[in-house]
Amino acid sequence: MIAFLRGIITEKKPDHAILDVSGVGYMVHIPVSTFYQLAGEGESQELYIHTHVREDQLALYGFASQQELDMFRALCSVRGFGPRLAVTVLSGMEPEMLIQCLVNGDAVRLSTIPGLGRKTAERLIYELKDKLPRYVEAMTGTAGEGPAAIPAAGFSEDLVSALVNLGYARNVAEKAVAMAVRETPDAGFESLLKRSLKIMITK
Repeated sequence: MIAFLRGIITEKKPDHAILDVSGVGYMVHIPVSTFYQLAGEGESQELYIHTHVREDQLALYGFASQQELDMFRALCSVRGFGPRLAVTVLSGMEPEMLIQCLVNGDAVRLSTIPGLGRKTAERLIYELKDKLPRYVEAMTGTAGEGPAAIPAAGFSEDLVSALVNLGYARNVAEKAVAMAVRETPDAGFESLLKRSLKIMITK
């Protein structure tokens, strides 16, 4: 079982990364929360790995922090949840906001994530609190913003495509991206993606 990888990023997308580890390319599925923290292509990166084996399928899921890996595994243990839906949840909101939703019992905000209805969100809150005690206890109710990305422009279509691939409707994604770009027209891809996701889950 692979538990950790350190290598050079040869490809970086919001839903996956390819790591060159001593000449072997590993495709690793990642949540958007990890994508925000990845180094650039051609640079070294370390990822915590969950190896998912099912019949004849083997898939690697990578995370920038132990917290994300813990939350992913806790999500996978919830009835009706698998790796894909767990990644969707971590892509729909940052770990700190997810913990805050658990603490506050905020099923409404959780249900804005694609694939989560109101009942599923309520079950998630009920089952997950006991599985992440140290993170729940450490929650102070505030979540910090990540570092600003290098200013760039022309990301709109790539942003919309990334959001559609995460399960959001195209028209909803387009409106959120347009609003994010209007607010911070000089922001980079990661920052604009983060803002677009935040706009959709706080509407």
